[in-house]
Amino acid sequence: MDRYLVRAPRQENPRPPLRPRWERIIPEIEGRITTKYRRESSRLIVDSYVEASAIVHSCSSEPTSPSYMARALSGRIRDEISDLEFDSKGIYLAAVTKSGCLTVYDFETLYCSTYGSVSGLLDEKATNLLHIPNCVSFDVVRWNPANQDEVVCSSRQSDSVHLFDISYISSEPHEVLRRRRFKSWGLNPEPYKGLSDLVFSSEDKSRLLAAGLDGTVYIWDRRRSNVNYLELTTNAKCQLNSIELGVENHIVFGASRHGTIYAWDLRGGRGSFAFQSHNEVPLLTSFKISSMLEKIGSLKAQSNIVSTEVHSINFDPCCSYQLAFHLDDGWSGVLNVNTLSVTHVHCPPPAWLDGTELKLCRTLRRPTWLPTCSIYAVGSSSRKGLYLLDFYPHKSSSCHVDFNEELNSMSEESRGTVQNRIVPVSDYVTVCAAHPFNNTIIVGTEQSSLLLLSQKHGNCEYSNGSP
Repeated sequence: MDRYLVRAPRQENPRPPLRPRWERIIPEIEGRITTKYRRESSRLIVDSYVEASAIVHSCSSEPTSPSYMARALSGRIRDEISDLEFDSKGIYLAAVTKSGCLTVYDFETLYCSTYGSVSGLLDEKATNLLHIPNCVSFDVVRWNPANQDEVVCSSRQSDSVHLFDISYISSEPHEVLRRRRFKSWGLNPEPYKGLSDLVFSSEDKSRLLAAGLDGTVYIWDRRRSNVNYLELTTNAKCQLNSIELGVENHIVFGASRHGTIYAWDLRGGRGSFAFQSHNEVPLLTSFKISSMLEKIGSLKAQSNIVSTEVHSINFDPCCSYQLAFHLDDGWSGVLNVNTLSVTHVHCPPPAWLDGTELKLCRTLRRPTWLPTCSIYAVGSSSRKGLYLLDFYPHKSSSCHVDFNEELNSMSEESRGTVQNRIVPVSDYVTVCAAHPFNNTIIVGTEQSSLLLLSQKHGNCEYSNGSP
């Protein structure tokens, strides 16, 4: 029988068959996370969010304070959460309300209480570390990046910035920054004296910028004085709702109530004549959001584009040239500051389509970016929900103005396509903040409660010693 056998050709160095790489374990072995892997993981993150718990914020303002009396007369003791922010390490969460309360929470206690033995509706006293009532409503809260024991607050009803030191309990701010002068607004300057937003310079920790209701950005240098030393002015005196600093801390962007984004260059503007005044910097350029949206042919053919108020602007932490904006009518988008064009747009379904009415929001909605992926979280304007929008800087993004569903389904990058999702919540969202490391989202609502949105957690059940 041996003569009928055919011997196989001998191979000197036979190679083992190729096996597919374990994509999930490669980042752990190589110690680096590729953009493609992060893109695919973001889809799983978006699909996993649910409302895990709620904290009822009980206002403890003094009964004689103006904010308490105004709410008592209106029959409403609770007030909406106006702003939230995590510190740089994600240890503490600061929250302010329209009633003038500043509260600092311990995030670890909050998170462990949610997924521990006691979950659901939590008591605020079990999670907060500091509660300071104030007679003036607060609209903005920021952590000082140079001193994580310092919280900075401002109000649309006051022209001063309050700085609190949380290392010791005191209801009085340890420092107050004031404006140099009021602008000329006729006989009644009161409606224009407030400050609507704050931002710290990451390059110069002592520099603080504030957006004014009179259309001016005020800049303080705390090493010099507690009075502002510089002002950024606009051609049209319109209310500014939000400000942002560019990645190099040279360009300041401000969003106005009239639907315009302004830009100033702190290095001197267009020419050497920019600093003719010692304390004023003129406008560099401006962008009308409605005019930029009209340049998108597919959007203009389907929607009636009108100019509306800009609630907030935020830079993408994963892509320095993406400036997200959110409008009063619920639309959101991305402005590419390099090409000065709108690259992403999200237009939520109209309120009448769901049988609801467009809700008039008394407080500016403040969205946030997830820190590890280009996902934009913003509260819905007509329903109780939080939108998670894919603003990935590529045409494969479902919100990109050049997105083609047919071509994208045949491309290799279609595996990482993230579908926009709305997470149902128990109340209307006014502000949200994302944890800097684990992507947990804290949502502030109109009914003065904090909602924790995180991934689904399950319990393992054991029987007879085996799972």
